[in-house]
Amino acid sequence: MKKIAVVTDSNSGITQQQAKEEGVYVLPMPFFVNGKTYFEDIDLTQEQFYRMLEEGADISTSMPAIGDVTDLWDGLLKDYDEIVHIPMSSGLSGTCETAMMLSQDYDGRVQVVDNQRISVTQRQSVLDAREMAAQGMSASEIKKYLEETKFESNIYIMLDTLYYLKKGGRITPAAAALGTLLKLKPVLQIQGEKLDAFAKARTPKQGKHIMLEAMKNDFLKRYQDPEGKDMWIQVAYTKDLENAKEWKREIAEVFPNHEIVTDPLSLSVSCHIGPGALAIACCRKLHI
Repeated sequence: MKKIAVVTDSNSGITQQQAKEEGVYVLPMPFFVNGKTYFEDIDLTQEQFYRMLEEGADISTSMPAIGDVTDLWDGLLKDYDEIVHIPMSSGLSGTCETAMMLSQDYDGRVQVVDNQRISVTQRQSVLDAREMAAQGMSASEIKKYLEETKFESNIYIMLDTLYYLKKGGRITPAAAALGTLLKLKPVLQIQGEKLDAFAKARTPKQGKHIMLEAMKNDFLKRYQDPEGKDMWIQVAYTKDLENAKEWKREIAEVFPNHEIVTDPLSLSVSCHIGPGALAIACCRKLHI
């Protein structure tokens, strides 16, 4: 049986400590803050990030340096036969495309997975890849499975503010001003490669209701699994852990008997939506 290393990036929400505990490897995503480079979970914590964001710092995302990627791969291939590399969705960053290009020099020993996920759903892909490797599947077989099942996941996110979407140029200043005036709480959806508008809520309570109803509808119509018995349910959030815990309790009332994982949204997403966001996500359980 081949020895396979599973690699991802910090967009998965997996910390360096968690990576050690789970037996996987995480590339930290770089950020430029007021012209200085920081690396997620290395010298840039969640707390530091939100403090700088709310202070109006000039923050932009970037991709891991080519040398950092290949150095990690080269080091791992001294101890492993193959690598499964799971970056963030190709629709949200050029990280995946770059990794695929670099992997062409590794004679098939590095398989880059484009299963178009991010945050908690990307995290689950990493854990599934580790399980498949433990069961003896090759890197190419793991890649094939993860890409074939890439759309068996979904994320709904309710924003607390429109300010950061306006700042990033994703909505017009006029739309942001009107939304702020009306105190709208937009609900976004990440399905596959896109981050799209899904609905508008007037209150957080209404936004939560919209997300829960959307998830119930997905279970019933999309997955043909009304109670979600074959699904993982996850909570994600930006900055406010206590708010996320309450959201988790509300989800558990609707979907009892589920083990619900709670993780902060990756900073690459948080950068564009700001603090105070809440999300519910799902993905189908591993079947091999």
